[in-house]
Amino acid sequence: MNKYIKNFLGAFSEDLGIDLGTSKTLICTKKKGVILSEDSVVVINSKTKEIFEFGNIAKKMIGKTPSYLEAIRPLKNGVIADYEVTEKMLRNFYKKTNSKKLISTPRVILCVPAGGTQVEKRAVIEVAREAGAREAYLIEEPIAAAVGMGLDIFDANGYMVVDIGGGTSEITVISLGGVIKASSFRVAGDRIDIAIMEYIRQKYNLAIGEVTSEDIKKAVGCVVEQEEELEIEVSGRSTLNGLPKSIIVVSSELISIMGELTEEIIEEIRAILEMTPPELSSDIKRNGIYLSGGGALIRGLDKKIENAIGTKVHVPDNSRYHVISGIQKVLESFNKYKNVLITTETEY
Repeated sequence: MNKYIKNFLGAFSEDLGIDLGTSKTLICTKKKGVILSEDSVVVINSKTKEIFEFGNIAKKMIGKTPSYLEAIRPLKNGVIADYEVTEKMLRNFYKKTNSKKLISTPRVILCVPAGGTQVEKRAVIEVAREAGAREAYLIEEPIAAAVGMGLDIFDANGYMVVDIGGGTSEITVISLGGVIKASSFRVAGDRIDIAIMEYIRQKYNLAIGEVTSEDIKKAVGCVVEQEEELEIEVSGRSTLNGLPKSIIVVSSELISIMGELTEEIIEEIRAILEMTPPELSSDIKRNGIYLSGGGALIRGLDKKIENAIGTKVHVPDNSRYHVISGIQKVLESFNKYKNVLITTETEY
């Protein structure tokens, strides 16, 4: 009977793909592509625990809320940190994408870090079901990114994918539809933002928030010297007298602090390559290393990795959207990719 109920409900719902990230949540359908791109932020009423705002609007409220409101990022380091708030956020995203439908119980494919634990993966499936999904499937993030880049993951060929997100970076060697070697670690966009905040505080005696720090990273962040110096004016609170203050930050002064963090990524790439079977190492040397995620857009990162590893580094177009594009392709050819999906608790 459950099968018939699911089929009936499925007639009223469009299957969804979700990139549930620490910084951003993207939702797609197989026909329309990306239909929602929102910040993974929720503002809740600290007294009633009800959602006051979510998504992009909620992010604008970070650091500005009155005492009875609290801005929360319910995902930390690529995994669910606050189950209840994540479920509420996801439920609101569902409603936003299906506002005109009376009945909506979608089949959902969500991405998870390849290095995630069984408990973390189970939490993602359960939160999706609690939020209203009739079926929930998981796909490992680097697999989705590789599919989104157009790589043939089922080929007897080795590919290295380096996905640099908000909370975590993942380095993965893929062959024959599976992950051969993987490393998930917490040197990613959020860590860079924190390093920039600390640098600005120490050098300029200026306190800035995480949103301003992210703006600096996007506008002038780099890890190698640029042909033309970039600059941005930022404002914050002076740590000396508490008054508002503005400064100019230029790209060259961020090379050192951002470079130190990207060195950690390079060392992790080296470690994974050292553990990779020789035949796959040969493939990676021939095919190159593929960068994905928002962190792939850091100015000069590809060249820095290339010089350190001695292997060509590719940054395909739209690196921020590789994962969600891959999930869309999986929705389009579900039977082709079903063997790479995690479908039930017994499979992890």
